Amino acid sequence: MSRTAHVNRTTGETSVDVHLDLDPDTVTVDVSTGVGFYDHMLHQLGKHGGFGLSVRTEGDLHIDAHHTLEDTAIALGSAFAEALGDKRGVVRFADATVPLDEALSRAVVDLSGRPYCVHDEPLEMADTIGGDYPTSMTRHVLESFAHHARICLHVSVLRASNPGQKPDAHHIVESQFKALARALRAATRREGDEIPSTKGVI
Repeated sequence: MSRTAHVNRTTGETSVDVHLDLDPDTVTVDVSTGVGFYDHMLHQLGKHGGFGLSVRTEGDLHIDAHHTLEDTAIALGSAFAEALGDKRGVVRFADATVPLDEALSRAVVDLSGRPYCVHDEPLEMADTIGGDYPTSMTRHVLESFAHHARICLHVSVLRASNPGQKPDAHHIVESQFKALARALRAATRREGDEIPSTKGVI
């Protein structure tokens, strides 16, 4: 059974088009949101998750990046929910801990059908990355994704910097996305044909 999804989300603020393949023969990732660092993060998600991913977003960047980041995360989460279907045979629970130089992040995933997000990262870091990605939006992006993917997600930054050094926002955020990618890769992997729940439904 093919686990693919196509989600188009159009509002008065953004237009988002997402294609997702959880089991591609060849991993191809193509992302364009107008926010360079966000493109970089979603490329990490597809590449390290082993997903076929195409994202096209046109947003009201003349205002700021908020709607573009948020609506893309909503559409991406919806695509994951659609592609997973009834989640028959998936591993369901998974975690991954990923370093990026001095930064270390952990993501824990439960494809539970019950949206929840816990996010813990240091407050003391640069306000923006690349001039147009607000670091304060990382939490909201993860919350929006988790809610619409209908998963329980915990993401924690375990180490942000070496003693006496200032945190590098790029490393902190990127390690989170890579950890999320690896956790999703493991959780969405098939290992049988049963619904992984005593309820018989997720």
